[in-house]
Amino acid sequence: MSIPVLIADDSAMSRKITMRALPPGWNVEISQACDGAEALEACRQGKARIMFLDLTMPVMNGYQVLAMLKRERIDCLVIVVSADVQPKAVERAMALGAAAFIKKPVKAEEIAKVLEELGVL
Repeated sequence: MSIPVLIADDSAMSRKITMRALPPGWNVEISQACDGAEALEACRQGKARIMFLDLTMPVMNGYQVLAMLKRERIDCLVIVVSADVQPKAVERAMALGAAAFIKKPVKAEEIAKVLEELGVL
């Protein structure tokens, strides 16, 4: 059975790069969201057991998405993918429930490593 994976980023190019960096042969069904509100709705609909989440997006940012997932007790493994790697950004995302933090631009090796560490690959 395929794993529902959501890639949430306001940049179509970043979503494409993340999709291409996913492990080959990984049995997933990929959905996309271009803002935080779309990402949250996709999670509510069960389209994201695993989500790759950008922090800087319109409508609702990644921090707000993490906070809502926590508040609504939505079970979703969130891997933040962001160019903002300042210690405070990483700390805040992790405190809100992110499982991991990957720096943009993503690399296939880094995604595979994180997925293995989280036990989902």
